[in-house]
Amino acid sequence: MDELLAGLDALAAEDLTPPFGPALLERLRPLLAAQNRLAAEIARTVREAEVSGAAEVDGLTTMSSWLRGHGHLSETEAARVVRTGRALPHLPALAAAFAAGAVTGEQAGVIARVAEPEHLTAAAEQGVDLEVVDRLLTGVACERPHADVAKAVHHYLDQLDEDGPEPDPTEDRRLAMTKHADGSITGRFDLDAVGGERLQTALESVVQAGRGAGDERTRAQQQADALVQLADNALASGSLPILRGHKPQLLVKVALDDLADPAVGRGTAQLGFGATISAARARWLACDGQITRIVLGPDGLPLEHGRTLRLFPPHVRRAAEVRDSGCVFAGCAAPTWWCDVHHLLAWIDGGATDLANAALLCERHHTKVHHGFRVERQPDGRWRTWRPDGTEIHTGPHRTGPPLVTAA
Repeated sequence: MDELLAGLDALAAEDLTPPFGPALLERLRPLLAAQNRLAAEIARTVREAEVSGAAEVDGLTTMSSWLRGHGHLSETEAARVVRTGRALPHLPALAAAFAAGAVTGEQAGVIARVAEPEHLTAAAEQGVDLEVVDRLLTGVACERPHADVAKAVHHYLDQLDEDGPEPDPTEDRRLAMTKHADGSITGRFDLDAVGGERLQTALESVVQAGRGAGDERTRAQQQADALVQLADNALASGSLPILRGHKPQLLVKVALDDLADPAVGRGTAQLGFGATISAARARWLACDGQITRIVLGPDGLPLEHGRTLRLFPPHVRRAAEVRDSGCVFAGCAAPTWWCDVHHLLAWIDGGATDLANAALLCERHHTKVHHGFRVERQPDGRWRTWRPDGTEIHTGPHRTGPPLVTAA
């Protein structure tokens, strides 16, 4: 182990600036193989530790919990390592290729599913030669991309239970979210084919509808924005289940002084689930929200609360929707139901809550406007957009909008 760590220290000390592309790739290939071999040794060691009950030494009952606590692995990754370690004794071809560095830890974790107890039992009952399956799947892993390995394993398991009862799709659906110190969230989900198709269809509809001119977001960013937009649409529709007599809505708590202060004020506002955001972000959320005044005593307990007021009443929003037809930011095609009503002059600075001071903006462009971009409606009804440096954005056609009066 000391020699291994010394070798890694030597690699880390190398200067990677002089080599150009091909030389760097040649360096990368054996590193990937070494990573695979280390993953194989980790899985093998975890299995032996599990058999011997080694986790008890540190006061834990399972190696999965040990890997999460001592190895800082996620719940999903810890489960994959444990599953792989358990499968290797049943799959010698996979074990050999894994140890040689020809198979990745992720591939091994997928193939390991065929050696789960229920699948081993089903294979034995049907006379399946597991040795042949082991060789075939390992061959796919050595030669093909990860997605092909997953398809091959799914095909095998599907054939193994082709005459069995149709499984309940809800049993295997999972969504795990982890909140970080800054309130941001990362997560992982597993959906059945139909559930996944529904999610992809919904996301794709939002992605395609929101692709304005000059959109430089990556595919991953587009899909993440689409997911947030779906949640925002659901909250705005008011059709979600009632929680203790109230419709679920985004809750922001911020002091009046911080709300009125034009400074960013980092970490001054708190969201309903405990995350903290800046006062600037709170002001943005307040553009098209409801305000409730709550007076707190010296001990922080509420002494008095005022009536909740909707900043933009429904009739003003309706008028803005008719006038603007959607997001007014140059080049954006987001529909009205994706948009907040933005105060051109902030209400905290005395801006009126009326149609003349209103502009429809989608979440992405509402954020832009609160970070230095500017939109302005001309006397002829056209909207114009400026960057923070004062230059105008000309992407896409100018929006003129329909007449201000329309039939109900």
